[in-house]
Amino acid sequence: MSLISPAARGALEGWLAHLQALDNAAANTRSAYQSDVSGFLAFIGQHRGEAQGLGALTTITVSDMRAWMAHERGRGVAARSLARSLSAVKGFFRWLAERESFEPTAVLAARAPRFQRKLPRPLAPDAARAMLERVELQATAPWIAARDTAVVTLLYGSGLRISEALGLTGADLPLGEVMTITGKGGKERLVPLIAPARQAVAGYVALCPHPMRADQPIFRGLRGGPLNPRAVQKVTEQARLQLGLPASATPHALRHSFATHLLAAGGDLRSIQELLGHASLSTTQAYTAVDTARLMEVYEASHPKA
Repeated sequence: MSLISPAARGALEGWLAHLQALDNAAANTRSAYQSDVSGFLAFIGQHRGEAQGLGALTTITVSDMRAWMAHERGRGVAARSLARSLSAVKGFFRWLAERESFEPTAVLAARAPRFQRKLPRPLAPDAARAMLERVELQATAPWIAARDTAVVTLLYGSGLRISEALGLTGADLPLGEVMTITGKGGKERLVPLIAPARQAVAGYVALCPHPMRADQPIFRGLRGGPLNPRAVQKVTEQARLQLGLPASATPHALRHSFATHLLAAGGDLRSIQELLGHASLSTTQAYTAVDTARLMEVYEASHPKA
């Protein structure tokens, strides 16, 4: 017997459809939310001895919430993952409470477990430049070397996510000084492109043996299909091993480096937030927290009361 009632499952599907229609939540986000809330609903069914209909879900207690969280921690779920699951459950119950007219106080009052946020570890400027130069040496085919260089230059030069760089299509060519990027949740932002990034992409396009059609990705795999992110991760891993860089020197670290080095050059957090496509300034602060000393220098040098 399913531990999730048809009514509860239908409500969950309704909430996910709501997220897609109004918030334009990405498919991966909806999938994660579905898994998180389904797990919660299944636990409540088991905890109470039967699948819970919508009426029963309006009576969730503080004790129920504590039992679920204790169960999740007991099966090894990390504090960060449990906090994400709790956030999804709260989002679902907020939506359900509006539809069913009840107060989801017990759910919303549940406190997320504390966890230490891992600060990003960007590369030093000379290490980032060395990485870009070394990546080109990993491939034997000139067009693949140019491709890998173009991708990592976009990550470091424009702060793109790897999915955003690999999502560019022939319709985006030729790249100009500014381009529109569609990031998480379908949100668009304008991203300036420095000359080295434009030149790297143009050099790759000139060498690529595969046609650059408007509906096809710019960056291709060996046989012409979309380039797999794992290929970019692999080539950067080879380069960082040769350079003696730490394991934290990943493609995503180049995006962190873009933000931190921009701050070090005097950029402000709000502008960097827009360039990175962060919904929250606190996320941008986490990216640049490794350079707090430099931030204080900028503050002390520019504040009118300093």
